[in-house]
Amino acid sequence: MKNIIRIGTMLGADAVPPLGQKLFDFGFECLAVGFGSRSYMSDMAVYEDRVMGTIADNDVKVSCLTCYSNLLGYEQDDEDGRKTWEALIDNAHRFGTDLVCGFAGRVPDMPIHENMARFAEIVTPLAKRAADKGVRLAFENCSMGGNWWKGSYNIAHNPKAWEMMFNAVPMDNIGLEWEPCHQMVQLIDPIPQLKKYAKAGRIFHIHGKDATIDWDAIKEHGIFSPDQWCWHRTPGFGDCNWADIISILRMNNYQGNIDIEGYHDPVYREEFETMGQVHALEYLKFARGGTYTPNIFG
Repeated sequence: MKNIIRIGTMLGADAVPPLGQKLFDFGFECLAVGFGSRSYMSDMAVYEDRVMGTIADNDVKVSCLTCYSNLLGYEQDDEDGRKTWEALIDNAHRFGTDLVCGFAGRVPDMPIHENMARFAEIVTPLAKRAADKGVRLAFENCSMGGNWWKGSYNIAHNPKAWEMMFNAVPMDNIGLEWEPCHQMVQLIDPIPQLKKYAKAGRIFHIHGKDATIDWDAIKEHGIFSPDQWCWHRTPGFGDCNWADIISILRMNNYQGNIDIEGYHDPVYREEFETMGQVHALEYLKFARGGTYTPNIFG
């Protein structure tokens, strides 16, 4: 059977035991499990017991392990993050996944194209280490407040940057942890690039996060006004048609999952956070065609 594209959410590794079963009772089917930048100091066997013990009696998968550190930075916390990536690569098999995700990193305030030598220096040995263990690496497309010329945390937020990254480290086991929201807030139509990079096999993981663009505000005040003109949204409340997104993924044999990234919606947050995420779960299941039903038509 081809991948049904499971729908899940994101949890820190320590939050899986207290929250996991409650989420599974709502119908969440997978988890992106997060680790901090100093998690390399932890006993991964302990986390294996906590996470896998929680999901053992449920039809739930770990989509990926994540660490959102600055891979390219020069501070001690950045070095700790790189060691955590190594630890997650080495231990991904414990969690039944072959995918480690996070930010590509950035040398602070250096233009993206000038980061490529550093990217190749850091990511090439990580990608080789991962390939030796059958693991893939995916970089999230969040700008973290930066642009092409300046920024502090991530270079992987623009298609031109992706091409430079793939050329700098020409290995098939590096790809994208993609979501439409981070493209929409740059006024990029996410669908054409999804078609291109899904066809190229570079989409490894999807974050379930959308955006709403207020075109009236843009037409009246532009994008440099103090007036807000876009909002991050939980799927089901934003501008994207996720049935189209999932259809594109399926037509290109996407083998990953979609994990909802919460805590951003301006309405469905705080006391409405669970409500919003459960709505997104149900909406995304509907968008994928509902519950998988074996074919009886031959």
